[in-house]
Amino acid sequence: MGNTVVKICGLQDVEVLKSMLNLSVDYVGFVFANSRRQVTAEQAAVLIQQLKDWQNETRPESVGVFVNPEMEFLDSVMAQAPLDVIQLHGQEDAAFCHEVKDRFGVKVFKVIQVQGKGIENRSNSFEQQIISKEYVGAIDALLLDTFDPIYGGGSGHTFSWEQIPHYQSWSKELGIPLFVAGGLQPSNVGELVTKYRPYGVDVSSGVESNGMKDIEKMKEFVERVKQI
Repeated sequence: MGNTVVKICGLQDVEVLKSMLNLSVDYVGFVFANSRRQVTAEQAAVLIQQLKDWQNETRPESVGVFVNPEMEFLDSVMAQAPLDVIQLHGQEDAAFCHEVKDRFGVKVFKVIQVQGKGIENRSNSFEQQIISKEYVGAIDALLLDTFDPIYGGGSGHTFSWEQIPHYQSWSKELGIPLFVAGGLQPSNVGELVTKYRPYGVDVSSGVESNGMKDIEKMKEFVERVKQI
């Protein structure tokens, strides 16, 4: 019961983070890519310090979300905001993932963008790269998100969940945990977890009200996941 891990992404506010102290959240995400939830390294440093101040054995790990970043940019961010995980949301190849992992000594999460009604051609060739096993040893988790042509993710829309088993079989074979994101919210996450049992779920807009993180929605989301 409650084995599925929870990642809440798009945190920007220290007071919101403080309000999450008693939530059973495993990862919190800070977005450095172009997004209305984007933070600077300076802002992330303050948020990460807040996490470190939690006198809690199970404090969440910090995740930085990037889309096709330059290594120099990662250097500058990590120097100010020492993240636990770097999540790569673009077309980063296995060599880049390996380099990030070795350079910073962090976990690396790789995102595959899945079309709402099937995988589009551009994503399909990328999927073949993933399944070529080049990413084994370079990534610590695979994350499925709904394709968004503007921001590369965080669209608030679900993709066709029938595609999940295809990726699950690959992740199981190689021992790489699978997260599912894209349009999750308290009203649908229970169905997803019950039916597909992913390693983890990732939510952002689904726990917001008027563009701001909503503690009641976050609480409900976590409870729905952890009670299964």
